[in-house]
Amino acid sequence: MPRPAFAGAPLRRTAGLVLALATATLVFFAWQQFYPVRSAEGWSYRALHTGVAKAAALALDGSGDLLVSEELNDGQGRILRIGSGNGRSVVVDGLSKPDGLVATAGGVAFSQEGGEAPVSLLENGAVTPLFTGTNVQGLWLDPGRALYAIEDRKGDGRLLRFDLASHALTTLRDRLTEAESITGCPDGRLFYTEKSKGLVRQLTDDGQDPPLLSGLHEPSFLLCDGRGLWVSEDSTHRARLLLLGPDGTLNTILSYLKAPQALLPLADGKYLLAEGGRNRVLEISVQ
Repeated sequence: MPRPAFAGAPLRRTAGLVLALATATLVFFAWQQFYPVRSAEGWSYRALHTGVAKAAALALDGSGDLLVSEELNDGQGRILRIGSGNGRSVVVDGLSKPDGLVATAGGVAFSQEGGEAPVSLLENGAVTPLFTGTNVQGLWLDPGRALYAIEDRKGDGRLLRFDLASHALTTLRDRLTEAESITGCPDGRLFYTEKSKGLVRQLTDDGQDPPLLSGLHEPSFLLCDGRGLWVSEDSTHRARLLLLGPDGTLNTILSYLKAPQALLPLADGKYLLAEGGRNRVLEISVQ
């Protein structure tokens, strides 16, 4: 019996729909990757360092060179030094998701988010373990020589305080959900994030820790300075760098970022931002 002429039409329509969906998906991911970052009026940016795989944490060493972590898992993670002229060298390798860097009086402390691992001190080329945590992401050093660390875990994360002089380790909070960053402000207030809840909380003596900001899209890194409280959103699509000013106004400084991570202030008033989703470090300036 001859096959009806229209028998292949449903298959052609299905194939056409599949092709259209695949094309739309590819276009979306291409747009997401290459759509340019937008800066707020009065601000500008440029790509300062490229080719830094999953750039995450930033710090300056004692000589003023930039340290940046490559947040790769399973022992593939590294901490790089980038000097003048973009010269690069590996400072520490064999790490699992190095995701916290903070300068100390004698060196640089760093953490690893890839499971149970030590928070360590890099000093004079030697690495010394300080204490052990699980999925430790954010680090912050207060002026009193205490190192704060926070664990990115689902429902059982901790906020820790490590005294660099006595080596006493204190658990300040537990049962946190995807807490990724801790920072302190010049006025003494401390803040931390709960990423999946879209919250930035203030650490308070009564343990209530009320939200300062809510409804954010995957808030991750925090920095507080004279301009206010900075928040980067660790999202791979249309992420933002936000600034909560002293007057309580929340401003979007950069938008259309891809997985931005740490923000580092520089002495000249500029900032460096690790944009892990595009494997680069941005320099941000006030015009």
